[in-house]
This record gives sequence, C-alpha cells and structure tokens, in this order.
Amino acid sequence: MKFRPLHDRVLVKRVEQDTKTAGGIIIPDTAQEKPMEGKIIAAGSGTRTDDGKVLPLDVKAGDHVLFGKWSGTEVMVDGEELLIMKESDLLGIIEGAAKKKKK
Repeated sequence: MKFRPLHDRVLVKRVEQDTKTAGGIIIPDTAQEKPMEGKIIAAGSGTRTDDGKVLPLDVKAGDHVLFGKWSGTEVMVDGEELLIMKESDLLGIIEGAAKKKKK
C-alpha cells in the first residue's frame, strides 16, 4: 500500500533506541519509553496560504527528526507502526544522524 500524507502532515517511523545503558545494564521492554526520534517516510505537499499558494514543508523524506512525546497519531501501514503528525509537531531536524549510525 502506498500512503501519501496531505497538506502539512508527515509520516514518521520511530527510530529504535539502545536497549543497553552505557554501563552495560539491559533495559527491559516494559521499562523503556517510546523513542522521540524518527525518520520521515513521506511528507505532504505543504500548507496553503489564504491566496491559494502552496508553501512547501521544511522537511522531506529521509530526514531524521525529533518530536514531542505525545505527538502524532499511531497508524498501521503494511503491518508497520508509524506516526502521522503535522509539521508543527516536529521539534527539529537531526543533522548528520545517518552518518552517526554508520560508524
């Protein structure tokens, strides 16, 4: 199934967090909080101004972002748990996140 968010909405996949602390303690699933970091899977076309012009979004597919703990609506797309949220719910873009993950 293909999914395309409308207007100023984005589709976000949560990025998995480490299950082990720096000291080597393994955190069980029941004690872990849901991550507030994710990757943009798809983005809408942008918001419309009063005169009908479309203002493009600041984020695009592939960007790593931070969002609020209670932001977005959880949905299932192709058996995967994703979030739909407005661009205004995003706190910022994490630059260089892909480079860190490769090391």
